[in-house]
Amino acid sequence: MNKSFPTVRRASEADISLDRDVFVRELLRGLSGSLQDIIGLEEASGFISLVGQEIGQDLDRRYREALQLQQLSRPQVADVLVDLKRRIEGDFYVIEESDEKIVFGNRACPFGGRVLERPALCMMTSNVFGTIAAENLGYAKVSLEETIAGGGPGCRIVVYLRPTPQSEQADGREYFQQTG
Repeated sequence: MNKSFPTVRRASEADISLDRDVFVRELLRGLSGSLQDIIGLEEASGFISLVGQEIGQDLDRRYREALQLQQLSRPQVADVLVDLKRRIEGDFYVIEESDEKIVFGNRACPFGGRVLERPALCMMTSNVFGTIAAENLGYAKVSLEETIAGGGPGCRIVVYLRPTPQSEQADGREYFQQTG
């Protein structure tokens, strides 16, 4: 059986959707999937959390330097978190903001469709949000109430800014200020 293919003389002329962004997203999807499959979701999330914390610390430093501020206020933290996600092609927005919490919605994951079935990647958001909020406001607890990775149509992320009373315990990961 002889199939007829159009003649492509150079690899650069081949119709392949590949650029650095696509490659890095595929790399992260593959890495997180392998971790989830081999060591489990909880442990994979832990490894990704370490990277997210480091990235969160770096982004916090960079935003404070760029804004020429020693510390961000609650409204500035919310603004920074929405802005950083916008810069990486997320579509985050503030649903609610108070002294107790900031609630974010999201319509587009920065990882695109590659995040499906890779909930460990959501730890990047949790750790970046938690690290920036805690470093500036003293404490944060991030609850990933709904995620695109988990099959939701969007994300709902709650950043608690004060410890929740025992009677109102929300699931989530706590973050504490590391610098003084």
